[in-house]
Amino acid sequence: MHIDFPQPVLSPCIGICHLDDAGLCVGCFRSGDEIARWLGMTRAERANLMDVVLPQREAQRA
Repeated sequence: MHIDFPQPVLSPCIGICHLDDAGLCVGCFRSGDEIARWLGMTRAERANLMDVVLPQREAQRA
């Protein structure tokens, strides 16, 4: 018998949850809207944010 367990939803959250003046979280760089929609996003949408969008935002902050 093979049981497929659902894969956990990955999240960029690091537990520092505070939106800055630009409306981005200072911990994970997501917007309030992205945080609110996270669980409803497709895997592809989440992967794009984590692999492309959020690293670009982090680099802009540095």
